[in-house]
Amino acid sequence: MTTPAQRRTVTVIGAGTIGLGWIALFLGHGLRVRVNSRRPDAPRIVEDALGLFAPFLPEGTEDPATFGERLEFEPDLERAVADADVIVENAPENLELKQELFARVGKAARSDALILSSTSTLNPDDMGARMADSSRLVVGHPFNPPHVVPLVEVVAGERTSPQAVREAVEFYESVSRVPVVLRKPILAFAANRLQSALLRESIHLVKEGVVSLEELDRVVTHSIGLRWATVGPFLAFHLGGGTGGLRKWLGTLGAGLEKGWEQLGRPTLDEETIQSLIEQAEQVYGSSYEELVRARDTRQTAVLRALAQADAHPS
Repeated sequence: MTTPAQRRTVTVIGAGTIGLGWIALFLGHGLRVRVNSRRPDAPRIVEDALGLFAPFLPEGTEDPATFGERLEFEPDLERAVADADVIVENAPENLELKQELFARVGKAARSDALILSSTSTLNPDDMGARMADSSRLVVGHPFNPPHVVPLVEVVAGERTSPQAVREAVEFYESVSRVPVVLRKPILAFAANRLQSALLRESIHLVKEGVVSLEELDRVVTHSIGLRWATVGPFLAFHLGGGTGGLRKWLGTLGAGLEKGWEQLGRPTLDEETIQSLIEQAEQVYGSSYEELVRARDTRQTAVLRALAQADAHPS
């Protein structure tokens, strides 16, 4: 059986936002990438995305000029997965669609192929319900954009082989990702639940007129966003307790946490709220997707480089 370092062919199913990020990342790490998409303009879409994403791939990746030598397109699903070492699925979040897709993949793929899903909500057992053997199916949920943000949440089901989980972790590490294996499956996994909790309160604060949408973004990027780029919530409050650590913080400042949680907003996403958020976002940020992506990825890769430098030369 081939090891992740030896795996050379990855089939990426789907050429949407996540799929395109994976394609760029895998090509950057020297893998041969086969794109399976029913979109007739898939080659153009991928070419445009590679031009946009390539400057922000991890340092040390392959020259983008070589990408075309290792990139191919195969619209037929069975042919696309037949000899692939790794299969990465990025279809829409529709359980029935994914069940049908994985049933076909299970029949056509090699028995030792590693089958990964980028789903953000679904359990591997549910997605593989129509497969004769779903033990090789593992969730690898990325955080957008997957070619920049390192996190991948690895989720197994009851039928998932521990060996497949280990191979998934090794594969993601081989392409410069940071896999975290969830100890048990939970709806929407961990990162999206955290993001959703912050987004709910963000919408509440904007809806109540406490801050504008733009001001809310500045509040986050100049405070907790900066903090969380270097330490997580628990370490942040462990340090917030001074020399007494989390023990002191929870015993003093943290004593009113539960009462504070009761005051958090529960906004309703009615038409008026949705329209207001959209209008503010379009007014502040405009509609140039490419420019916003470049600005975002420039900043995010700068943060990652700074953290890598700090880790390499600790004070």
